[in-house]
Amino acid sequence: MATGGEILRMLCPSGGWVVYGDDFDSIIWDDQAKCTKAQFTAGFAQYDAWKAEQDAKAQTDKVSAQAKLEALGLTAYDLKALGL
Repeated sequence: MATGGEILRMLCPSGGWVVYGDDFDSIIWDDQAKCTKAQFTAGFAQYDAWKAEQDAKAQTDKVSAQAKLEALGLTAYDLKALGL
């Protein structure tokens, strides 16, 4: 199950908040609220699908980057050896 912090990273990725629990009332906003209590609560049901989508995108991006490196004649090992 997602935590309050994970929900806020999904809904408000630019920050502006601190959370000390998993309920809306435990959020301390830097300036003004970045999401509503309803959005926060609904986020718990949406998080798993969102996280799976983000993980799939990261994997796709990694495969794409590796393909580009191979097209240039480089491997991930080559980059690691160069300290990149």
